Amino acid sequence: MSGFFNPVIASITVRATLGRRRALLFAIPAVVLIALTLAVRATHPAGSSWEAQILGDFGFSVLLPLLALIIGTGVLGADIDDGSAIHLLATPVRRGSIVLTKWVVAAVLTMLFAAVPELIAGLLAPNSGKLAFALFVGALVGSVIYTAVFVMASVLTTRAIAAGLLYVLIWEGLLGNIVGGARILSIAHYSLGIANAIYPDKDLNAGLGLSTSLVLGIVVTVGALVLASRRLSSFAIKGEPA
Repeated sequence: MSGFFNPVIASITVRATLGRRRALLFAIPAVVLIALTLAVRATHPAGSSWEAQILGDFGFSVLLPLLALIIGTGVLGADIDDGSAIHLLATPVRRGSIVLTKWVVAAVLTMLFAAVPELIAGLLAPNSGKLAFALFVGALVGSVIYTAVFVMASVLTTRAIAAGLLYVLIWEGLLGNIVGGARILSIAHYSLGIANAIYPDKDLNAGLGLSTSLVLGIVVTVGALVLASRRLSSFAIKGEPA
């Protein structure tokens, strides 16, 4: 594992990511989700069904992808932007190891700031223990896939955040919920498909089944990491494409 995951790079990445000012932004969506859950619980009568829609729609269409975007594009993209990647690329560390390590850090941080709040919000909703667990598992899987895609984007383009926002807002937020075929390339629906398999609920609006969600999720994750590793390998010492 040490040949693929570099603890030194991981430690430096965690400190750099949490040390930046924008790390303060990580907690804001989670606080909003929990506050929204408490507000809806206080204003809706007992027995009303809202948990799956609020926690599924907002949690998987806003909270999870936005946090994954900020974290995923930052763990490696920031190094490329500020030039510090030059020193990293000059070391004998494998490019694949760099990408994998950065991705693992991004995925874990996204789980911490998105999947855990999703679980907390679910437990705060009335009679939603099993739903909370289902959403937590779905968010864990979504963290893995989203961060792989956004790490890849940060290597492919200097406008990764802009490209990611377009994907999240237009594809995930709009087309994914309107056009059935778009769900095949919707990470949110991969995550919801897994959550729905654990806790079947039509209000989750899961457009894909468990097997489809798992297969597509694995394909997208592996494909994104392989592409990111190959692209990073094409960089010369100066950080420019060879």
